Amino acid sequence: MNHPVSTSGEQEKLPRNLGLWGLWMLVVNGFVGAGIFGLPSGAYDLAGEYSIYIYVACALLMLPVILSFAELGSYFRGTGGPIKYGTEAFGPFIGFQAGWLFYVARLISFAANSVLLTDSIGYFFDFATGGTGRLITLAVIIGGLTLVNVLGAVESIRSLALFTVLKFSILLFLVFGGLTVLGSEVAPTFEGPIPPVSDLGAAALLLIYAFVGFEGAVVPAGEAKQPERDMPLALLLGLGSVVVLYMFIQLVAQAAVPNLGETTSPLLDASGILFGPIGALILMIGVVASVTGNLVSTMFSTPRLTYALSIEGSLPEWFGRVHPKFLTPTNSVIFFGVLTFIFAALGSFTYLAAMTVLSRLFLFIISCGAIPKLRPRFKDQSPFILKGGYLIPVLGILACIWLMLQVSFSSIWLTALFIAIGTGLYLLSKTKSRVKGTSNTQ
Repeated sequence: MNHPVSTSGEQEKLPRNLGLWGLWMLVVNGFVGAGIFGLPSGAYDLAGEYSIYIYVACALLMLPVILSFAELGSYFRGTGGPIKYGTEAFGPFIGFQAGWLFYVARLISFAANSVLLTDSIGYFFDFATGGTGRLITLAVIIGGLTLVNVLGAVESIRSLALFTVLKFSILLFLVFGGLTVLGSEVAPTFEGPIPPVSDLGAAALLLIYAFVGFEGAVVPAGEAKQPERDMPLALLLGLGSVVVLYMFIQLVAQAAVPNLGETTSPLLDASGILFGPIGALILMIGVVASVTGNLVSTMFSTPRLTYALSIEGSLPEWFGRVHPKFLTPTNSVIFFGVLTFIFAALGSFTYLAAMTVLSRLFLFIISCGAIPKLRPRFKDQSPFILKGGYLIPVLGILACIWLMLQVSFSSIWLTALFIAIGTGLYLLSKTKSRVKGTSNTQ
């Protein structure tokens, strides 16, 4: 079988070390961040025992989008993911905007999770809770992850594997321990009335945040051994893994905590009730491991966006330089690390975090819309073509439009602001390129 042709402007310089296991870890760590440690209470407050079905509904809502990404991921062997999809389907400007919005969303999310991790460390050490100690803790976290990613992709995936195993071990400890202690009490009775449609919709909007983040895994396709085969499998296995895990976590939490809808730390409370103070401590370690794994995954994939934009000619060449010894996009990694530290040190991300949701939905729509443009070119080379014509990407677009209708006005104007900033950077880069080209011909 012929591999899909890489359409990058330059030959990929990054070594291909990622197999199916590495890609799967990027997917599940994109899904399972800090959200699952707090979402069960909000879901229960809105939907009661029926909240376990909301997880299934959210998975089905995102399935067309993930399937569309799976097909797109089988087309290309180069770094970039959504940047490449948007560029090849709609031209360099749309490709740049897709990459830019994704980059900003991931950057702010990384900074916010860094603050969350610092606060979690403060549970054990007061030094990390404020002032200079907080800044030092943030510097150690972000600086350490930056250094690991500069030293090499293999080191990054190894560290990601450690946090993935630790995180899932603790979540599975809660699930299996809860099932053992509670026994048949875990099974919901569904004796109460079905909640109003408005509450079910609000619960779906809340839980959908636990089903985004997977898109980061498609960015480093240029470092995957067989992306045309492994990328679709990693995405689908990742979705299947997390939806089952989420449902069991919800079942245990709502059976263990009588006032689940009123607590702000549902899993911590559940573990404390089931296993005592030691259980609460173990769960807190799980929070730290989960957020750290999410940070490692984000730090690995997001700097590849500016690297890909650079080799596509939409950002200065500086971002596309690869370290001669470590073979990593060092400049892009360091740039990302510095920016995230600045945002994290500022500490307030309420409105910016809201903006990331809408920008991701734009990204999903661009990617789903790219399939009708790209499939005719790649269908004979790709091993993963969706059935049903273009029904699945259309369903993905409709799901994103429905979610867009639920966002706040602040998300809209902040997203518009960042689109304007991205447009300015793109035009500046293209102007410099034209000036350079003119000077070279004289």
